[in-house]
Amino acid sequence: MNTIKNIGMYLVLVMGLSLSSCNKDFLDEELTTQYSTDYFDTPEGLEELTVSLYGNIRWHFGYEWAYGITLYGTDEFTNANDLTNEMWNTYDNRLGPLGASPETGAANNNATSPSALWDQMYYGIASSNTIIAKAPEVFEDESVRNRCLAHAYFLRGYNYYRLTAQYGGVVLQTEPAEGVVRNFERATEEECWEQIISDFRNAYELFEGEVYTYGKGITWTKATAAHFLAKALLFRVSERNDSWNSSYKEADLNEAIEASTYAINARGGLTENYSDLYANWTGVDCEIEQLDEILMAAGYNADGATSGRFGNRTYNYFTPQFSNFSGGWVKRGVWIGGMDFQRCRPTEYSYAVFDHVNDARMWKTFKTVYGVNNVQEENSGVKAGDPGIVMILNTRDDNTYNNYNFGAFVQNPDWTDTEGRLPEWNLGSRQTPTSGSLAGEKDQWVPNSLVLYQNGEYVAPQFKSQPICNFFAGINKTDDGSRTAEKGDAHRDVTMARLAETYLVRAECYVRLNQYGNAMNDINVVRRRAQWKQGENRSYYSDGSQAFENNSLNTESAATNYINSNLNMNTYYLSNPDIAVTTEASDLTLNSFPDNLPEEDEAILAQIGASGQYDRALNFILNERTREMLGEWQRWETLSRTGTLIKRTRAFNPEAISITENKHELRPVPQSFIDGLLNEDGSNLSDSDRASWQNPGYGN
Repeated sequence: MNTIKNIGMYLVLVMGLSLSSCNKDFLDEELTTQYSTDYFDTPEGLEELTVSLYGNIRWHFGYEWAYGITLYGTDEFTNANDLTNEMWNTYDNRLGPLGASPETGAANNNATSPSALWDQMYYGIASSNTIIAKAPEVFEDESVRNRCLAHAYFLRGYNYYRLTAQYGGVVLQTEPAEGVVRNFERATEEECWEQIISDFRNAYELFEGEVYTYGKGITWTKATAAHFLAKALLFRVSERNDSWNSSYKEADLNEAIEASTYAINARGGLTENYSDLYANWTGVDCEIEQLDEILMAAGYNADGATSGRFGNRTYNYFTPQFSNFSGGWVKRGVWIGGMDFQRCRPTEYSYAVFDHVNDARMWKTFKTVYGVNNVQEENSGVKAGDPGIVMILNTRDDNTYNNYNFGAFVQNPDWTDTEGRLPEWNLGSRQTPTSGSLAGEKDQWVPNSLVLYQNGEYVAPQFKSQPICNFFAGINKTDDGSRTAEKGDAHRDVTMARLAETYLVRAECYVRLNQYGNAMNDINVVRRRAQWKQGENRSYYSDGSQAFENNSLNTESAATNYINSNLNMNTYYLSNPDIAVTTEASDLTLNSFPDNLPEEDEAILAQIGASGQYDRALNFILNERTREMLGEWQRWETLSRTGTLIKRTRAFNPEAISITENKHELRPVPQSFIDGLLNEDGSNLSDSDRASWQNPGYGN
């Protein structure tokens, strides 16, 4: 341990200030002071505290930090014109220990401070410590005792996982704190991973298999603990920890494989249709929220009494600013599942990493067509319900659109090429989803159109750039048409872990053990699910907007807006102009690994200079994680863990201009925390002692 005796979660580790009451529902996270701490000396009180642990994980999705600390500044996403959390993407000097406010250079007061995660995770840790300390004495029923302990060990392990992944070594407080404590030790990163792994092991042993105790399938079970145990073991032996982890590697990798195997076997494999994970969300507590593939989710519903402090705001962050750039042709509303806050703009890499023809995940994830819901020019030939925004996701070697005129709200678009040929509108139809053709004229005018490539150049960011593009294809994993106000909270659960990642975790463990055949087998399980199935309409699209059909706001006029806005079509055939309409199955199976990889992967590996079997295999898995898990809240930690953050972000994120080695692999320790620390005798820290608390590169 660090010899300096001081680490003070002096605000968040005070017993009684961090506790919440569940009122028999784990979705209720309202803070309460109605109970004295004596209540937690009773079986009823301690089990109620256990149920309330589920509320702690909802914090992650309640505001701008959801994407700022997890997705920005990576190869997958960059910022658009909204600059709320720009510093988390650019890594400029505003990303520092002082926090994020207009006074420190942030664009507005909504910016995420580095202290946000640091502070919040200790609330759950404090509650977990209370349960772990009291359960052996409070509960006579062994089954209830073990269940409560399993939950407490799991959440404590999870919260320390999130802290250590971001900051490195943190404070390990594993007993209830009494009074205000301001002189803790900072643990090393090695000590933190030992604690995390121990907590997950305890949870894994104490959970009674796949027994759901507090919810409808979204609750934590033995498989949940197994998944995160495997992730923690893998993190410990990954590149970020290579200065000290050599003695752990073989044992940790084998244990991670064993834990992953339990989770996979216990849950029975992947759900058949990728769309069921996100796109086919039809409303509150719908069936797809209970899929066996989902290992952990932050639970939400439509009951205002259980909304707690943090609602689900994730629907705001992945949608382009269509109401602004569309010239008024597409207005926003609750009938469109995402608010157009333009926070997370996909990089070129996030499109190029897909096989645009054969990978169904691309077309079941990106929203590429919006319907006209507000006609601006009566004589334009455009009717309500016609395509108002069309995004063609072609590839670099496609020359079809070299001489076309694209743009956001183009007054006089020219849809003809030099030979006078018009684009084929093979978009799909709401009325006849198997027909493969658009209901309308193929030469109709579309007010807003985008293409990724012309003349071999990536031109998408040139459309509506003031100064950064706000016109892009967003992803649909958070869309929610059940909202009862345009900016109201979403009601859908947020998936935090699922079996597809478990397969990729196990595959990476095999790679690290030089077992490439076993790794390929696991990767192929994930890729086979991603293939087009026989009979699928490749031009059909859906997202959580469809929940509006069951929304109390769905009046006659609102229903018209919904129908006109959400056309259930994509640009598959426009984006792949050489592909005839087909319902044949596709094939993504790898036949060798890590040699002779798919064309899109070879191009990416060449761009980052990946060579050698291990380097190629690891980076392929990182590519596959993007294809499978784009936008699923963990890209930054994955790249930091594998030592690839700097290289891949520099290669694929042009806005991350200030990212620096030996600095940005960790986050700054909040200065407000450091300044509040005291020595054991109550005196203030010296300047050198305060400096020793800060992560490398963030000093004054």
